[in-house]
Amino acid sequence: MLPCALDKRVAVAIGLSDHTLFYSADFKETCPLYEKREGSWADHPSGIVWAMKERGCDIPSFQAACVGDVPLGSGLSSSAAIEAATAIALDGFLHLGMQKKDLAVLCQHAENAFVGVNSGIMDQYASLLCQEGTALLLDCRSLEATQIPLNLAEADLTILVCDTRVSRELGATGYNERRLACERAAYTLGLKELRDAHLEDLDKHCGEEQKRARHVITENERVLQAVQALHRQDFGAFGRLLSASHRSLREDFEVSTPELDAFVEIALHSSALGARLTGAGFGGCALALVRSEDTGVLLRKVQQSFEARGFKQPECFSFQPAPGAEVVK
Repeated sequence: MLPCALDKRVAVAIGLSDHTLFYSADFKETCPLYEKREGSWADHPSGIVWAMKERGCDIPSFQAACVGDVPLGSGLSSSAAIEAATAIALDGFLHLGMQKKDLAVLCQHAENAFVGVNSGIMDQYASLLCQEGTALLLDCRSLEATQIPLNLAEADLTILVCDTRVSRELGATGYNERRLACERAAYTLGLKELRDAHLEDLDKHCGEEQKRARHVITENERVLQAVQALHRQDFGAFGRLLSASHRSLREDFEVSTPELDAFVEIALHSSALGARLTGAGFGGCALALVRSEDTGVLLRKVQQSFEARGFKQPECFSFQPAPGAEVVK
């Protein structure tokens, strides 16, 4: 996988207290941290405390407050952001001495086993390990992470994000079903993971499993090709790979929406180098790699087109690859 971090943040402030309470300025709500999933925003910090205790950490009573500007339910990893911020805040405050890679694994465990979303580890790694001006090449098997240069500013490029404002919650979408389809496809091939499959293996599948497997196999190859393109600073090739990824997400993984497709179409017809949905799809955001000077024109075209099609007015912003979570004392 090849994520980069946004320049948007979730901040968690923490201190000792007689009773453990967590306040969210975004939801304007104070909650205790739960022993089991309750179906609210508080599941994410609750899951972190649960996972730390499961690991054997002594977590005293504390009070914490969080606030952020990561759009909620948009596919920009707001859940991973609050998990990472809570984890790194507790680690720093309690002097647990955990490495960021270990915190990322802990955050994924909380998301899987406590929150109930069978997600991978990309969001957590990106939230904790990304650096400014780079993308993060992540091997999900070995958990090795390598910084890849993504010097967009030097090339007068930027990433324009379009929040379609079609909200999605992974636990309520087909995300888990698609993951199960991939696992079934790997099992049919006698493999533990689809990353070891090849395109010629697709003849052993049909229907849904074949399509899901084709997306995974070709997407892995696109990631490796994208790394090569970035090392060459060939942003044209990188953009074409983004667009190919979107076609695969739309046609084989089937997680796009009319709004996401519309943004990608408008961006590519407006001189963007490439565009794709981001996150797990089913709504949320898409992004485009554009020349910095073209962002204003593209933004107006998107707003006009969405209005003409009867879609909600999107919220758009541009960014340069930013650093991940950090402790501020």
